[in-house]
Amino acid sequence: MDTVIVRDPEIMSGEPTFRGTRVLVRTLFDYIEAGHSLERFLEGFPTVGRDMALHAVEEAKESLLASH
Repeated sequence: MDTVIVRDPEIMSGEPTFRGTRVLVRTLFDYIEAGHSLERFLEGFPTVGRDMALHAVEEAKESLLASH
């Protein structure tokens, strides 16, 4: 799967979003940080599929590991 996290200055002021949506990737992490389940996030943002959300978490993880 290609990257699901995109930055476009024309969408949400260039903040990272899920490809093809206006949903900020940060929102997924805010949900998780608040103790909510992935299912609850997906219910609230039906334009983001389960595979997209999991892939975004993996992309973020890889990005963090690459910066060390």
